[in-house]
Amino acid sequence: MIRLHRLVNGFGGPAGFLGALIVIALLVMAVGAPWIAPRDPLLVDISNQLLEPGGQFPFGTDQSGRDVLSRVIWGTRASLSVSAIAVVIGMAGGVTLGLIAGFYRGGWIEQITVRFLEAISAIPILIWAIALVGIFGVGDMRVGPFVLANEAKLMILLGLLYIPTLARVTYTTALVQSQANFVLARRLQGTGGLRIMVSDVLPNCLSPVIVQATLLLAIGIIIEASVSFVGLGVQPPTPSWGNMLADARNYLMSGEWWISVFPGAAISLAVVGFNLLGDGLRDRLDPRHAAAVLAT
Repeated sequence: MIRLHRLVNGFGGPAGFLGALIVIALLVMAVGAPWIAPRDPLLVDISNQLLEPGGQFPFGTDQSGRDVLSRVIWGTRASLSVSAIAVVIGMAGGVTLGLIAGFYRGGWIEQITVRFLEAISAIPILIWAIALVGIFGVGDMRVGPFVLANEAKLMILLGLLYIPTLARVTYTTALVQSQANFVLARRLQGTGGLRIMVSDVLPNCLSPVIVQATLLLAIGIIIEASVSFVGLGVQPPTPSWGNMLADARNYLMSGEWWISVFPGAAISLAVVGFNLLGDGLRDRLDPRHAAAVLAT
């Protein structure tokens, strides 16, 4: 019982622990889709077209007779991979820019970086994503010797759009940490600026960045679903929660509710899970926020 209590508190409380369980379940589904899915998500069987949930099809079938449960499970892989890799790209660029701008404050590096981030952040990420994917198209794109599929393009574009958000979080923290007494002491010891920035300032910036990255995972799932819904994301027949909803919109008024409900529920559950995990990590990693919550 004590171990369970410590485990729950390790995620910032019951809500964070519940979010962690949801995220772990989604990861298991994404990684284990080939073994967990009961059927081939691409198998077309017109004889089983639009069957209601039950029996051998717990989530029913779609207009092509494909198993909705299998497609939802495989769609987890598409949604999480796009969102996760985009966050990794965003952290690599955002943490670097924010750290440099915050550490070398007061100079032209800070001014250029901050103004650039403000200009990009003025337009919502979803608008940027739809516009850029629309410009580059949905076909494969050749970059030198490499050929980028549409899903890879979406990962890269979304990752670039995450850079301003993560850079601003890093910049704010680095700005405060670079003026702390321990940094001044390290300077007096003759330690180089680059070493101080990487070994002393950077570790203290990671907590808010991790929390923000967790929340961006939820946003990435929504953006991937939105872009796929309008036909600019993951392309059929590859299952994605977004293109499953796009197919289901033609059956909203005809009674086949299961085609839209289950992928929609998967999106909602994933977003709630990452948000709960993000809130829990914020409480766990930021003692000041936890104290403020207890005070109220």
